[in-house]
Amino acid sequence: MTTSELIPGPLTTSTWGDGVFPLDEETTLTAGPETDGTARWLRAVLVAATGLPLREGEPGPPGSAAENSVELRLDPQLPPEGYRITVRDRRALVTGGGPAGVFWGAQTLRQLLGPDAFRRAPLRRTGWQLPETEIQDAPRFAWRGLMLDVSRHFMPKDGVLRYLDLMAAHKLNVFHFHLTDDQGWRIEIKRYPKLTETGSWRARTKFGHRASPLWEDKPHGGFYTQDDIREIVAYATERHIAVVPEIDIPGHSQAAIAAYPELGNTDVIDTTSLSVWDTWGVSKNVLAPTDNVLRFYEGVFEEVLDLFPADAVGFSEFVHIGGDECAKDQWEASPTAKARIVDLGLTDVDELQSWFIRHFDNWLAARGRRLIGWDEILEGGLAPGAAVSSWRGYRGGITAARAGHDVVMCPEQQVYLDHRQHGGPDEPVPIGFVRTLEDVYRFEPVPPELTSDQARHVLGTQANLWTEVMEDRTRVDYQAFPRLAAFAEVAWSALPDPAERDFAGFERRMTAHYGRLDALGVSYRPPTGPLPWQQRPGVLGRPIEGAPPNV
Repeated sequence: MTTSELIPGPLTTSTWGDGVFPLDEETTLTAGPETDGTARWLRAVLVAATGLPLREGEPGPPGSAAENSVELRLDPQLPPEGYRITVRDRRALVTGGGPAGVFWGAQTLRQLLGPDAFRRAPLRRTGWQLPETEIQDAPRFAWRGLMLDVSRHFMPKDGVLRYLDLMAAHKLNVFHFHLTDDQGWRIEIKRYPKLTETGSWRARTKFGHRASPLWEDKPHGGFYTQDDIREIVAYATERHIAVVPEIDIPGHSQAAIAAYPELGNTDVIDTTSLSVWDTWGVSKNVLAPTDNVLRFYEGVFEEVLDLFPADAVGFSEFVHIGGDECAKDQWEASPTAKARIVDLGLTDVDELQSWFIRHFDNWLAARGRRLIGWDEILEGGLAPGAAVSSWRGYRGGITAARAGHDVVMCPEQQVYLDHRQHGGPDEPVPIGFVRTLEDVYRFEPVPPELTSDQARHVLGTQANLWTEVMEDRTRVDYQAFPRLAAFAEVAWSALPDPAERDFAGFERRMTAHYGRLDALGVSYRPPTGPLPWQQRPGVLGRPIEGAPPNV
C-alpha cells in the first residue's frame, strides 16, 4: 500500500524511494503519555488482522521510535486533531497534537498496511510492511458528521457500533443520533416508560415511498436501553467521536403523543386514537404549546443529559432538538394555542414555535449545554446561542452565520445520502435528487456569499441518512457508500474550490478503498451499478429530479 491510496487524502506526503518497514513477530507497539486508548485500539485491530503479537515496547529516542517499533506520542506543536507519521529505518512514529490527532494518525497507519488490515482474523499471508514515508495531516473542519435516523427503521445496537467504526475509519468525528420521530421513539426514558412500551413499535410499515401501495405487514420497532446508550457513547468516545442526540420537538412527535396522548392538541383532535405512524411524510400531529408539555420534555432532557455527558469528547455539549417540519395546522385551530399566543404577546404560530425552541435553548444553556436544531428554528426568530443544521439548502446557514450563530452545513441537495446515486431504473427505491459520487466529492460546505468572519461560524459539515426506505443495515450501507468516503474527504482535506479537486485521482484511490470496504463487510454500491440483490424491482420511489423533499 502506498500513500497515494489514502482516503481521506492527507495534506502532505513525502517518500524515500521504495524502502519499507517490515513488521514481524518482534515488532512492538509503544504508547507514550495520553495515547493509551489509541494503543489499545490499534493493537486490538492489528493483532486480529495480522496475527502478530505487537507487544509493548520501550520508548525510542526523542523524535524517533525504537528500532522495529511502532510508537505513539503527543506533540503539542501540532493542531489538536493533526498528526504526523514518520516511517523510516525499520521504525514508525505516529505523533498527534492531542489524543484525537494520534487516533487519526493510527487510522492512516492502518490504511498503509493494506486492505487486509481491516479484517477481523488473519489470512494466510505474510509480509506485513509499511512504506517509508512522512505524512503531515490535519482536518479542515472541526465538525465532520454523520446523522443516522434510527426512528424510521431501527438499527440494533451492534449496527450502531459498527457505524461508529466506519466513521472512525473515515476520520468522521460527530455522530448525530436521530432517536425520535413520528414512526418510533428509540431511547429509554425511565420516568416515562410508555415512550418505549408504546412509542417504539408500529403495527406495519409502508414499503417504498408513501405513494407506494406496498406494506410490510408486520410490527417493526426497537429501542436502546439506557445502558445501551451509555455503551454507545463510551464506544464513540474511545474513537474520539462526539454523539449528539436528537429529540425532535415540537413536530415529528406522533410516537410520543401515541404513548402519552395528553402531549398532543387535545382540543383539536382525539389524541387517544393515535398510534405510532406507519407511513412517511410530515405528520400533522404535533406537541401542544402548554406548560405540561414543557415540563414533560424537561424530564426527558434531564435523563438525556445524564446519558450524553457534555465532557465526553469534542462537540458533546450539543443537544439537537429537531425543530423541523412542524405542521402548524392544529395550532391554527387550537383555542389553547391561540390563547398562548395572546398571553405571550406573540403575533403568530411561527413565533409560537420560536418561543417553544427558545424555552429549551434557555433550559439547556442553564445546564451548560448548547442547543442545535434544523434551520426551521430560524422561523419566528432564532433562539439566542442556538446553532443551526442547515438542511434546506445553504440559505438557513447563511442567515444564521450572518447573525453570528454557528452552523453545520448539511444541505439536502448535496449530502442527503438517502437520495439516489444514479438516474437509472435499477436503483433500489429511487428517492429524490440524483447525487453521484462526484457530486458529493464536489460539495463545498462554505458558501461563497459569506465573508471570512462569517465563514468562521461554519463549524463544519454533515452527511445525513434518513431511513424511510432503508429497512436494514445492507440498505443503509448501499446508500452511504461509497459516497460517505467522498464526503469524508470533503470534510477533512478537500480543496475549498470544487473545480480544483481531482476527482479522477479520487476514483483511483477508491480502487484501493473498495478493498478496505470489502474487508469491513460494507455492502456498498459498486461503481458499475447495483448488484442483483441490491435492487428492489417494483417498489415505488420518488424519482423526481429537483423535487421538494416531500413531493
